[in-house]
Amino acid sequence: MTKIKTYFEESYNELVNKVTWPSWKDLQSSGIVVMVASFMIAIVIALMDTFFRNVMEVIYNMF
Repeated sequence: MTKIKTYFEESYNELVNKVTWPSWKDLQSSGIVVMVASFMIAIVIALMDTFFRNVMEVIYNMF
């Protein structure tokens, strides 16, 4: 039981005193980067899906 208590005490101490947390401005800018990247990836996947759907329609209509 003392090992568990020590683990939680050390974890708390590390999170409070040793970790450098980003500022609110840093979090906002990182969030914007993630949203823009996600949007761009979604557009690329949608374009690929549309392209392959059209290719498959051409192939299926041949037979």
